[in-house]
Amino acid sequence: MTFIPADGKPPASKARAADVAYDRIESMIVTLQLKPGAPIVEADLVEGTGMGRTPVREALMRMVANGLIDQLPRRGLTVSAIEAAEHLTLIETRRVLERLIAASAARRAAPALRKAILASAQKMVAAAAKGDLKAYMLADQALDHVTHEACRNRSAVAAVVPLVIKCRRFWYAFQHEGDIEQGAACHVQLAEAIAAADADAAVAGADALMDYLESFARKVIDG
Repeated sequence: MTFIPADGKPPASKARAADVAYDRIESMIVTLQLKPGAPIVEADLVEGTGMGRTPVREALMRMVANGLIDQLPRRGLTVSAIEAAEHLTLIETRRVLERLIAASAARRAAPALRKAILASAQKMVAAAAKGDLKAYMLADQALDHVTHEACRNRSAVAAVVPLVIKCRRFWYAFQHEGDIEQGAACHVQLAEAIAAADADAAVAGADALMDYLESFARKVIDG
C-alpha cells in the first residue's frame, strides 16, 4: 500500500516519477512517435519511457483529463486527433494565458530561473541554426517548464499545458510550413523580457510568439 500524507499529495519521489513519465510520453505524442488515433499500450510505454507501470498510468490519466488522450468505450485509450480547424481557437485561448504567465514570470521569477529561461531560449536558437529539430523541441519543452515554475501561478499553468502540447504537436506535424529560426527568435524575445523583469515587454513577447503560431496555423489551414 502506498502511503499518502494527510494533505492528500503523493510523496515527492512518486510525483517526480509521474512527471518524468508525463514528459517522456508527451515527447512521444508531440513528435508523432505516438500518432493521432493510435491505441495506447501501457506495456509499450513502460518499456519506451523506462518508467514503472504506476507513474506511466498516472501520466496517462493526466493526459486523459487534459484531452491529449481519449478514453473510448470498448476501445480503451487512444491518442487524440489533431483538429486543424479548431487550432486557431486554441491559439486564441492560449494567448490570454501566455500573456498572464509571461507578465507573472517577469515580475516573480527568482534570479536563477531568469538565467535558466534565457539559457533554454538560447539553446533553441543554437538548435535552430544547426537544424537540430530534436534539440530544438527538447529546449522548447525545458523553456516551458522553467517559465511555468517562474510565474508561480498553478491555475494558469494547469490550463495552458495541454494547449502548449497540442500547439507543439501541430507545429511538428506541419513543420515543413514553418520557420524554425523565426520560432526560436520569438522565444528569445520573450525570454529576454522575462530575464529583464520587464512585464510589459514580456507580454509583447508572448503576443509575438502567438502571432507566429497563428500565422503558421493559417498557412497550414489555408493550404
